[in-house]
Amino acid sequence: MAEQEPKSTAKVDELAQKVAEVVLGEDGQPLSKKALKKLEKEREKEQRRQERLAREAAERAAREAAEVDYAKDKYGRAPVNMSREQTQTKWTALGDLTADMVGRLVNVQARVQDSRAQGNKLCFLVLREAMETAQAVVMVTKDTVSKQMAKFAASISAESIVTLTAVVVKPEVPVESCTVGNVELRVETLFVTSEVKVPLPFSLEDAMHSEQDYEKDPTLNRVGLDTRLNSRSVDLRTITNNAIFKIQAAVCQLFREYLINQGATEIHTPKIISTASEGGSNVFQITYFKGAAFLAQSPQLYKQACIAADFGKVFEIAPVFRAEDSNTLRHLTEYVGLDLEFAFREHYHEVMYTIGDMFVYIFKNLEARWARELAIVRRQYPSEPIKFDEKPLRLEYPEAIALLRANGEEIGDFDDMSTPQEKLLGKLVKQKYDTDFYMLDKFPLAVRPFYTMPDPTDANYSNSYDFFLRGQEIMSGAQRVHDADLLKERVAAHGIPLESLDHYIKAFEYGCPPHAGGGVGLERVVMFYLGINNIRMTSLFPRDPKRVDP
Repeated sequence: MAEQEPKSTAKVDELAQKVAEVVLGEDGQPLSKKALKKLEKEREKEQRRQERLAREAAERAAREAAEVDYAKDKYGRAPVNMSREQTQTKWTALGDLTADMVGRLVNVQARVQDSRAQGNKLCFLVLREAMETAQAVVMVTKDTVSKQMAKFAASISAESIVTLTAVVVKPEVPVESCTVGNVELRVETLFVTSEVKVPLPFSLEDAMHSEQDYEKDPTLNRVGLDTRLNSRSVDLRTITNNAIFKIQAAVCQLFREYLINQGATEIHTPKIISTASEGGSNVFQITYFKGAAFLAQSPQLYKQACIAADFGKVFEIAPVFRAEDSNTLRHLTEYVGLDLEFAFREHYHEVMYTIGDMFVYIFKNLEARWARELAIVRRQYPSEPIKFDEKPLRLEYPEAIALLRANGEEIGDFDDMSTPQEKLLGKLVKQKYDTDFYMLDKFPLAVRPFYTMPDPTDANYSNSYDFFLRGQEIMSGAQRVHDADLLKERVAAHGIPLESLDHYIKAFEYGCPPHAGGGVGLERVVMFYLGINNIRMTSLFPRDPKRVDP
């Protein structure tokens, strides 16, 4: 038996070899001799083709290696910029390129948004700098641009930063895909100064599609909000986001301009405080050495202290913290507050209408001085410019309640309005008064903070107001209680321990003029003005109950 085992094994191996050599057709049956011969010819043909391709590739590589790269010093990867030297190079921004510069040699530094080769002698680059894009062309010439340089240009990864010298030329047809379309750049030197070596989290082209683009072509890639925010530094590179935050900066600039012209002083108040500035539980408590402190919900108490200190008119642009577990489209736990407080002579409406005029100043100047940025944003997020009157519309709270009830809403005289009711009111006001911007005055006292002055004729109401834009609140304000005795009553009525506000109340015991003011949420103003549907898109690095990074 032992001697027969090797013979059996050999036979089995022989049979296995024969089975392996059997070629099956698509029906699972062994191919005929004729079919096998045909298959063998096809295999030989494919082998010869592969050998030919390999031979051609080797020949091509040999030719390229033999070719003199006469542009070898005019392109490549530059060493890391460590500020070794400072030259007198004059740089040109993409946005400064004009038809008057045709024929001029310019130096440019920008990102490569896209590179596209056409054959081995031509490559198109889309360059981007902030809100501007322009087309650059790398075209092989006899003595300036080599094939190797064109190949290098095509290999540059998206979002890499390059420096280049180029001649400004007029394209045969305007480059409609770029913001700078009446000229293009004919590249003469090209160096990568910051190379992207890892995959991008998403395509910036995908991040710039509008809803209308998706309607026209449902197959387009959609970049989700979380994906954007998780890689916010990339997301912010889109020309739309660049424009959004230039507009946000413009709102701050115009806010500051107007108030300084009104004689107001800019102040900077503490954000670490010993007690909740607004009362209530929506406050962040922090460890403060061996004790506890809070992040300021507003600069309210300090604004008023400055009025008591005879500053007269003050304003601040600073962060505000709200520990509200609200995962809505319009709430953040940290936002930028535009706050102001003015002393007045006779009536809080002096301040309220000044604030109204301030918003009109902001709206008018945005359209006049930031028209380009607005146009860029409206391409991706279409919206109509807001309608407003030179003298803003003022409604009283009972009038608003009557409008809502007339349209089927059930709401009590002194109830606070819900967000859907605010939006409905905005639509009704637009229909009746043809304005997107209005002031709502005389809110119920019960829904306002302890420092709000009661209405002198009806204790159910107060000398307080909100400003609305496109049907949603962008500012809350009021006349403040400046009488120490009345203030103590209001503090007690809200169940706040008097000792926790001792320093605040003392400022009024020493005498304080009547005053009013308010607080604006910067991100909300920008969101509603631009018609964007999520406040996270108008916050640089948003903070909400679920996000503290990046």
